[in-house]
Amino acid sequence: MGLRSTITERQRRLGFELKQLREQAGLSAAEASERIGMGRAQLSQIETAKTTILTERLRALCDLYGCTDKDYIEALVTLSETSGKGWWSAYRRSMMTETLSLAELEAEAVEVRLHQSLFIPGIFQTADYARAIFNSPGLGFENFETPLRFRMERQRILTGDNPPTVHAVIHEAALRIRFGGAQVVREQLLRLIELSRLPNVTIQVYPFSGQAYAAISGNFVHLVPRNPRLGTVVLEQLTGFTYLAEQFHLDRYSALFDLLAKNALAPLAVSTGPETYSVKDSLALIRHLLYSL
Repeated sequence: MGLRSTITERQRRLGFELKQLREQAGLSAAEASERIGMGRAQLSQIETAKTTILTERLRALCDLYGCTDKDYIEALVTLSETSGKGWWSAYRRSMMTETLSLAELEAEAVEVRLHQSLFIPGIFQTADYARAIFNSPGLGFENFETPLRFRMERQRILTGDNPPTVHAVIHEAALRIRFGGAQVVREQLLRLIELSRLPNVTIQVYPFSGQAYAAISGNFVHLVPRNPRLGTVVLEQLTGFTYLAEQFHLDRYSALFDLLAKNALAPLAVSTGPETYSVKDSLALIRHLLYSL
């Protein structure tokens, strides 16, 4: 079987998990490959995601490594057997693999927890707001219509079948920066209020007056699949995405998000009750910003 020319994050994660299991079992690659009847080079290629692994051999490796967590093993089998095809497949020739991986991981998530400090999160953006970002000087987007369509299609996770729960903490700065002018920002803020009506979406604003956690955390997304052990933290930067998979990182960012949510304003909760207008919460701040536009 030939080696892969491109490697998705899902494929890379399977290899990472198998390597971790081997190391935790105290086996070298040479020892493990010999005991399983596999060439050392082949095992190395599996652990670096350069080639596939048969399901029977994957189960045999888990048994060799002393892994008894049945749910986790089945999750690894799913990683191995999944084709990786979805709506994002149509963009394979026009978008980077790491960007396609984000859409694939989002599609498999049951929970999405994210923090953004300077932008409205991509899955919440209106087309005009996103277009204004792509059209910003210095970003280097000469043709941004394809990335724009891709970003808009990512939003299908919010209202599709069995959508994940999405909890976003957005810094007040992101609400105040004007991408595309006052009308674009106004429509974007109204979009946040509209999305907050969805039963699976929670949106909180982190105010300037809050603790410093938001300043030091940076932007991140914690994608949690059915087996939380295989969760992923995604750091979005100008040059691309960084994917974190070690349990240490998952635990640290999970704890950090809890701090952000605890110190943010109360979630957007649309209500017609007059008592809500005197409450200092996320909705009240957005209403104030709308009034100032």
